Amino acid sequence: MTSIDLNADLGEGFGRWRLTDDERLLSVVTSANVACGFHAGDAVTMRRVCELAAARGVRIGAQVSYRDLAGFGRRAMDVPAAELAAEVAYQIGALEVFARAAGARVAYVKPHGALYNRVVHDEEQAGAVVEGVLLADTGLPVLGLPGSRLLELAGKAGLPVVTEAFADRAYTDEGTLVARHQEGAVVTDPEAVVARSLDLARAGEVVARSGRPIEVRARSLCLHGDTPGAVDLALRVRERLEASGVRVEAFA
Repeated sequence: MTSIDLNADLGEGFGRWRLTDDERLLSVVTSANVACGFHAGDAVTMRRVCELAAARGVRIGAQVSYRDLAGFGRRAMDVPAAELAAEVAYQIGALEVFARAAGARVAYVKPHGALYNRVVHDEEQAGAVVEGVLLADTGLPVLGLPGSRLLELAGKAGLPVVTEAFADRAYTDEGTLVARHQEGAVVTDPEAVVARSLDLARAGEVVARSGRPIEVRARSLCLHGDTPGAVDLALRVRERLEASGVRVEAFA
């Protein structure tokens, strides 16, 4: 039977403001990418999400980012490699405290936003992320885009690598994500997102923005939690996957 993990970005609030419906999303997904305070999140939020995730058996992942609260981690930044490596390790370590207090552990690492896109092609920044992961834990899986420099370097360093796909993001013909500032970068039609999820899980392919089908082999499917109607859409995706014979289960 085909299986796939469902992950979502959670804990993306700060102080009194909350962006994602963490509790409801944690009843749907199998892996939670928890903001570690650099693009969103704070100590109280991290602790709360870890407790909720652990109680539901959802795997906890560290969503590491550039230090960019004002830009939600989506602005391009030039961070020296040594500094970035230290900051990645710092974020993982902070989340690990709350994961262990909840009776769980940090089970994987996923970059966020501008860092995620940068490490697809940038060898120096990808290497810095890998170094940061190794500083924190030499056995942590790294979640990222298929064919990225990040996954290549992580694999060479002996870290487990996990490929990821996005049903609600437009793809280029090269298999990379269309930049968010470009028109049509985000797929907003719920039925289209569900259909793309099924194609990714069962056939390992998705239709690029050009209309051309491209191969995207992924073990995990990302469901963004900061879009309108995110919970209902996530429920529809999971229900349709399971109804079509796809087993939904965590990779870690």
